[in-house]
Parts: sequence; C-alpha cells; structure tokens
Amino acid sequence: MSDPGGDSTPRAAHLRLEELVLGLVARFRAASLHYGHGTDNAEDEAWYLALATLGLPFDRDWREHDVTPAERQAIEAMAERRIRERLPVAYLFGEAWFCGLPFEVNGHTLIPRSPVSELIEAGFHPWIDPERVRSVADVGTGSGCIAIATALAMPDVRVFATDVSPEALVVAARNVARHGVANQVTLLQGDLLNPLPEGLRLDVVVANLPYVPATELDDLPAEYRHEPRLALDGGGADGLTLVDSLLHQCRTRLAAGGLLVCEVGDGMDRFEARYPRLPVTWVEFENGGDGVFVLEAAALARLGAG
Repeated sequence: MSDPGGDSTPRAAHLRLEELVLGLVARFRAASLHYGHGTDNAEDEAWYLALATLGLPFDRDWREHDVTPAERQAIEAMAERRIRERLPVAYLFGEAWFCGLPFEVNGHTLIPRSPVSELIEAGFHPWIDPERVRSVADVGTGSGCIAIATALAMPDVRVFATDVSPEALVVAARNVARHGVANQVTLLQGDLLNPLPEGLRLDVVVANLPYVPATELDDLPAEYRHEPRLALDGGGADGLTLVDSLLHQCRTRLAAGGLLVCEVGDGMDRFEARYPRLPVTWVEFENGGDGVFVLEAAALARLGAG
C-alpha cells in the first residue's frame, strides 16, 4: 500500500481505488465472466479482487484509497489472470471465506459457498436443539470449512469430517491447524460415512455432496471447471448417486432425533422427482441461497417408499 509519509510519487499519478474498480467492472462485463464463487456480479468481484490484491480488509470503505502505480499494476495483473484464465478469485489468492472465517483453498478443494453457513451459526436451530448435539459429521469436507465452522460455533461438539480425496484432506488439515480445532475435528479419508467408527451414532450429518449430472459437467462455465471434478460429479443421469447412498447410510448412522442437512443445489426438482414421498423440508435462508433440505432421522423410515 502507499505510504503517505514516504511515497514520493506525484499525486497526479495516483488513482482512487473506486475509479480503478469501475474500470475492472467494465472489463469483467465485457469478458462475460461467470460468478458464483463468493460473489454473484462484476462489481463485487472487482472489489474482492482489488482488496485481496492489496491485502486490505473487506469491512471498511476503501473507495477514496489512493492507489499507487505499483498497486495499480498489481491489481491489473491479477485482473488479467482472472479474465484470461477464467480462474475464480479464491483460487487466484488461495483463500476463501466461509462463516466469516478465512480458509485455504486450491485446485483440490471446492470453493466454499454453501448457504449452510446460516444453519451452522444458529447451531442448526430450529431443526434440532443445539444443546443436545454432541456429534456431527461433515461429509465431503473438502477444505474443511463446514467442519471447522461447526466446531467453532459449537465448542462442545465432536466433528468428524470425511472426504475421498487425500489431497483435499491435506488442505483441510492445514485449515484445522490454522483455526485451532484439532481437539474437536477428526479428518477421515473414505467414502461418505464409511470411515466413521462402528457404532457411532450422529446427531447431525451435514453434506454438500457433488450433485451435477455427469452429462452436464462439460457444459459448466470455465470457472467451475477449475474446481476438482470429483467435487462436482454427482454421478448418474440426475447427479444424485452419492445423495442416494448417503440417505441409506443415515438410516442406521443417525441417532434417534438426529438430523440430516443436505445440499443438492439446483437438483431440487430432480430430488423431489426421485423421492416424492420423503418428507424433507427445504430451508429458506435469510441471506439467500437454496437447494438445502433437512430431514429428521425418523422420516428416513419412509425411504423405502420414496
């Protein structure tokens, strides 16, 4: 950043950050970029990129900030990569935010963006009494963001986080250490709930599983194709292969009174067509987002009739 006391660059060579960002917005729109990895429009994306490049916090008004020529060059170089490579901003900087917390991300992990953050911050209330929750499983943990945010929001809870990708678990382990929750979060490699200890019954299972139909993967915007295919490919014509397996596992893995929280994104209609008699509740989020259902353990008895 510029040093007001020591920067000898003529004032005329400086530019207000707002002016620079407006230029980025125009470039992003002209390039027809796709958003959805922390922002949903060109203006928010441009501010995110500019502030991240300068290492400035997101919770202050930086519109009048003077940008030096060196800072401008750095921002424009990152913007050029964003446009040319179609890299999501989170991958450009190796960091994404979830539940107000920073997490390391890379090409082995999905970029956090789940609306489930609202449920975590509420301790999964009103769907279950937070006081009775002692064990939570985060299935398909990726960067570990859901598991870690749950541990921090619910300090008395034990969290088991599973993923089939050893590379993703390496990133998750660094995030666990970064946030100091190694005493609460156990990382396990394997498919769905299979790696968990025999006999363990869970109060809450949270899953943000791949749900993109295999036939649609190659049609995704370029930004999404930077994410690991393993984290997007739900399998089958409707993308619900993994969700099917998890539902059946939860019949014996959830404790009495337990809760499944599962995100299927834009697969809501496909899910309802597959399970027309399963009494799921689709969560309405105050801060936007959809495609997440909650299901009580007792209701899984109807699964065979779905």
